[in-house]
Amino acid sequence: MHEMSLAMGVLQLVEDAAREQRFERVRTVFLEIGELAAVEPEAMRFCFDAVMSGTLADGAVLKVIEVAGEGLCFNCNQTVRLAARYDPCPACGGYPVQATGGTEMRVKELEVE
Repeated sequence: MHEMSLAMGVLQLVEDAAREQRFERVRTVFLEIGELAAVEPEAMRFCFDAVMSGTLADGAVLKVIEVAGEGLCFNCNQTVRLAARYDPCPACGGYPVQATGGTEMRVKELEVE
């Protein structure tokens, strides 16, 4: 379950931000997860709660913002919605379609005290 190591990375980002911006408590973490990022949102929620326990983000709410997958079809040169990597182009059925969006995972915002 790589979501555990991803949650640990989120904690590191939160702790770094707390040192820089001098806050002591995190209430909410807004996390963007791309549809093509190979991150399972429910597993991430579980791991988030476990990793944040006993830290400045203990009890914080994780709000997941899902980002749609997007790709560029090299066959018809259109930007299309992409549900999974290596799928054919939904517009023309061609290949390859290069993922151009929805592959990321990032902390979008923190609600702090």
